Amino acid sequence: MTQRFSLYEDLSIEENLDFVARVYAVPQRREAVDKSLERLGLTARRQQLAGTLSGGWKQRLALAACLLHDPQLLLLDEPTAGVDPKARRDFWEHIHDLAAEGMTVLVSTHYMDEAERCHQLAYIAYGRLLVQGTAAEVIAQSGLATYVITAHGEANEHALTLLGHELRIAPGVETIVPFGTTVHVSSHDQAALAAALERVVPRGMFDAQRVPPSLEDVFVSLMQDAKDNVQ
Repeated sequence: MTQRFSLYEDLSIEENLDFVARVYAVPQRREAVDKSLERLGLTARRQQLAGTLSGGWKQRLALAACLLHDPQLLLLDEPTAGVDPKARRDFWEHIHDLAAEGMTVLVSTHYMDEAERCHQLAYIAYGRLLVQGTAAEVIAQSGLATYVITAHGEANEHALTLLGHELRIAPGVETIVPFGTTVHVSSHDQAALAAALERVVPRGMFDAQRVPPSLEDVFVSLMQDAKDNVQ
């Protein structure tokens, strides 16, 4: 299943699925189309033109086309790019149902909240495998120390931004990433990071609390050290 919708927008949902089934000579074509429609909750929309569907429904249709022949392996290339959060959640519920039925699903994604839903992860940058394992194993292998800095009292978001700029060049700080009204600061040297925070973060204006690193913290750290393979 490709990232970009690649079926015919001037055909209905059912016509698209029937066309794909005919191209690949799917046995008992009619039954396979009906089964795929029902599996993805598309039966009531079977006569709707694909071009009138929202992004989420188009992705359902694309997934339905991939399931016509009951594959053992399903490859999904950034399947929820540009899809709203509700549609993303519904899509992943379908993916987990398929996995529970015994299908192997390989997904590429840049969304770390989606990566957390997977049984096994692999980070790849510029064609090189950086790390693999479960979400917990990837975080544990990172050796990353992470602090969350929050402003309180009279300190505002602008002050937090200025603090972030100062921390970015402080010794011991490897990555710094804004998360809404907080800043995540990480390093592989916990002692050096703690010393940097002690020196730079004004007491009484900000709180710095150590937290377990998230998958996104790990991803940002790994990508910062990854080298481009184009010179």
